[in-house]
Amino acid sequence: MGEIVLIRHGETTWSATGQHTSITDLELTDTGVAQAKGLTPLLEHRNFAAVWASPRKRASQTAELAGLAVTAVKDDLAEWAYGDYEGLTLDTIRESDPDWTIWTGGGKGPDGESAAQVERRLDRVIEAAKPLLAQGDVAFIAHGHSLRVAAARWLGRPAEDGRDFTIDTASIAALGHEHGRQAIALWNLTAAVANPS
Repeated sequence: MGEIVLIRHGETTWSATGQHTSITDLELTDTGVAQAKGLTPLLEHRNFAAVWASPRKRASQTAELAGLAVTAVKDDLAEWAYGDYEGLTLDTIRESDPDWTIWTGGGKGPDGESAAQVERRLDRVIEAAKPLLAQGDVAFIAHGHSLRVAAARWLGRPAEDGRDFTIDTASIAALGHEHGRQAIALWNLTAAVANPS
């Protein structure tokens, strides 16, 4: 039985500064390029039945640099839509909305998504991936918040419980099984952690 391999894209200028990035289509920084290339040895032993990417170029760029050929672009893997908070840091947001978190408040304004909306998207893509796990692994190349929701949903927990997982840029995780139960098989592995020298 294969695993769903979660791959967060490499660093962008906004991920480096802590700006919320959903629909803004940024490319990787030089650091992000190096991070993505560093994923290759962590992924090359896997047998991928499918490689699915978010529609944002930072995801497809990460896939290519990590040596993966994207087999499908899935809108459901897009990052949580922050709406009016797009491009803002948490500190800036909290100047006017001191108690806000994405997990409890969702995206702001008509273009922002609620936790329930993101949960439905990730449920759809997970359910689509499950039949393919008999053939091998399925890669989801996407974003910090959406992948954290995927992990929570894999465990049968609500989207809001994604706050219990941290995920670095250019990291991998694996959603697998243990004793017939869905479980987290690997979490937040980066090239730097795998090869500290």
